[in-house]
Amino acid sequence: MNACFQDRSEAGRLLAGKLAHWARRADTVVLALPRGGVPVAYEIARSLELPLDVVIVRKLGVPGHEELAMGAIASGGVRVLNRGVIESLRIGPEALEAVEKREALELMRREASYRGNRKPIGLEGKNVILVDDGIATGSSMRVAIGALREQRVARILVAAPVAPPSVRWEMEPLVDEFFALLMPEDFYGVGRWYEDFTQTSDETVHELLRRAAKPASLSAS
Repeated sequence: MNACFQDRSEAGRLLAGKLAHWARRADTVVLALPRGGVPVAYEIARSLELPLDVVIVRKLGVPGHEELAMGAIASGGVRVLNRGVIESLRIGPEALEAVEKREALELMRREASYRGNRKPIGLEGKNVILVDDGIATGSSMRVAIGALREQRVARILVAAPVAPPSVRWEMEPLVDEFFALLMPEDFYGVGRWYEDFTQTSDETVHELLRRAAKPASLSAS
């Protein structure tokens, strides 16, 4: 199977074409999950002439087995715990607190690095287009959705270039709209669908957010 997207920027432009009815709406913003979601979301925000910001999610990994999530935290002070993992592995409150403190510091570092001195966009009452470069399990996206609900947004549209069909069925009850360009049965990971799936750097995230924050006349120059 050949890749369907040259890179994240092309995927964003293609996705923007399917979201044109949201263009230039004063009540709508685009939010990206860093890092890979930012180049996709940047193209959507630029094409639709909408503000761009990020919502940052940090996994709380089990000590010694960090790939296994016992929970997650997100921008806005949202905290979601996987009680089944915590109880089955007998993870004590001290161990959980230590991991959460470390990840909270990293979350704050990333917010400061990505935004610089720019304040987060106010989201209360807004329609939010929540974007990633692809959705595999949907765990980070679910935490981000929880963070947005805490901020009393009006509507949430989840948009991604590619996701397996199972994610669609899991996401649709949680959001107002779900859209993916591709929903292949033979998914086998997000990177498979890109020719260039090079990791997005913190510097790239900062630069794209900086560009998006400029007035349109300056961005075009």
